Amino acid sequence: MRIFVTGATGYIGSAVVRELLGAGHQVIGLARSDSAAATLSAVGADVRRGELEDLDSLRAAATAADGVIYAANQHITETTDPAARARVELSAVEAIGAALEGSDKPFVVTSGTLGLTFGRLGTEADAPDVERLGAWALRVPTEHTVIAMGECGVRSAALRLAPLVHGEGDLKGFTPTLIGIARAKGVSAYVGDGSNRWPAVHRLDAAHLYRLAVETAPAGSRLHAVGDEGVPFREIAEAIGRQLKVPVVSVAAEDAGNHFGFLGPLVSIDSPTSSAVTQERLGWWPTRPTLIADIKKDHYFND
Repeated sequence: MRIFVTGATGYIGSAVVRELLGAGHQVIGLARSDSAAATLSAVGADVRRGELEDLDSLRAAATAADGVIYAANQHITETTDPAARARVELSAVEAIGAALEGSDKPFVVTSGTLGLTFGRLGTEADAPDVERLGAWALRVPTEHTVIAMGECGVRSAALRLAPLVHGEGDLKGFTPTLIGIARAKGVSAYVGDGSNRWPAVHRLDAAHLYRLAVETAPAGSRLHAVGDEGVPFREIAEAIGRQLKVPVVSVAAEDAGNHFGFLGPLVSIDSPTSSAVTQERLGWWPTRPTLIADIKKDHYFND
C-alpha cells in the first residue's frame, strides 16, 4: 500500500513509518521543514512538504494514497491556545476524511485513552467522559468525527494511545515529564496513596498496531494501544525515585497542581484500560518491555 502519514517524523510517527516500510509498504510523509524531509528521505520514505493547515494539500495527498495514518501530535497542552490547536487537528482530519469518502480506503487517526473511564477498566466500547475531562476533552470531537466516517465509505479507525507511550527517544511524553519534575523537586511524588492506575504501551508495540489497523481494521473501529492495563501511580513514582536516587513521597490532592504543574488535574486519575478486544480483533499482542521495566533502563536518565 501507498500510505500517507502525518506526524511522520514525530516520536510515534517515526516508529510508524519504519514499521510500515519494514512490512513492504510505501510511505509518503508530511514534512514541514528541510530537516524533517531529510529525515524521511534517509529512512526510505517519500516526502510531501506541507502543513496541517494546508487543507488542499492534505486532500490531494489523501486522494493519491491507498490509505492515511494521522499520527501528528498537536501538543495541545503545550500551547497558550489549546482550543485553536484542537481546531487545526479537527479541520485536518475532516479534510482528509472528505477526500477519502466513498473510497473504502483506510484512515487511522490518533486518539487517547486517558480519562476514558474513572475507577473501572475501560474498553473499546466506552466513550470518553467529556464532562470530567474538562479541557483535556478538546480532542474528543475529532474521535467522534473519525468513527462517523465509517458510515461514509471510509475504513476509519480511532487508535487510542495509552497516555504513557514509552521507549527510547521519548523526550516530551508524560514519562520524561514526570522524571523532570522529580529532578527539579528533589522528590518523586504521587497523590494520596498512589493506587490510581494509568495504562501504558511501548512505542514499538503501538507502531505495530498502527500498521495492523491500516491494513485490516474494520470501518468505524475504536482500537486500544495498551500494553500495561493499569500501572499504579505509586509504582511509577517509586521506579523514577530509584533511578534518580531521590525520596518517594505522597502529596495531598490539593497540592497536586503546585507540585506537578499542568499535570496536576491528571495525576490522580484512575483510568485502567483494556486492549483485549483490539488484540482479539487484529491479532495484536504487545511484546515489548513494560513501563516499569523501561524506566529501569538508562535511556530515560542519560542527559
